[in-house]
Amino acid sequence: MPSAKTLTVALTGASGAVLARELLLLLEIDERVERVHFIASESSLRVLAEELEVSGRNDLVAKLLGQTSAKIIQHAPGDIGAPIASGSYPCDGMIVLPCSMGTLGAIANGLADNLIARAADVCLKERRQLILCVRETPFNKIHLRNMQLAADAGATIFPVIPIFYNHPTDTLSMVRQYICRVLAHIGLPQDSAYVWAGKSK
Repeated sequence: MPSAKTLTVALTGASGAVLARELLLLLEIDERVERVHFIASESSLRVLAEELEVSGRNDLVAKLLGQTSAKIIQHAPGDIGAPIASGSYPCDGMIVLPCSMGTLGAIANGLADNLIARAADVCLKERRQLILCVRETPFNKIHLRNMQLAADAGATIFPVIPIFYNHPTDTLSMVRQYICRVLAHIGLPQDSAYVWAGKSK
């Protein structure tokens, strides 16, 4: 059996806080994951308050999960002394969900001035998986350029785009299927994922 994974998850100020919550919920119950390092940017706190009615940074993981977690460790965005800020700390990859255009720009241009951008920079320099779930529309040329820069550096650009061929019945099912695709990409396929099998003619 493969060794348990250690992952970093970052939540930024783009709309889509429910995506991060559902990601954390799945990682919490996944026995293949031993540790999750979680960072919420300052801007994300306002989005959490407006979209999920979750307020404050204290005990944020417990508020999102509905219970305390021994697996998910929260770090302040300014804590550049956290383990994930160093390439010597073993980590299997990082997911930024949702990824704001400001965070994308910082990562793409090497501006590692907070823990999210620094942890992402570490993933790139150590050739670890970095998945940027960008959330914006429409994209301007700066956004597109930064996506190209990040992809050239080794990141995977994974836009928040739902699928419809599984005939989703509500928004939450769309969110969960998107999360399943992200997790499959980082090596954690989910039993609840919809798999297209084609249709007979």
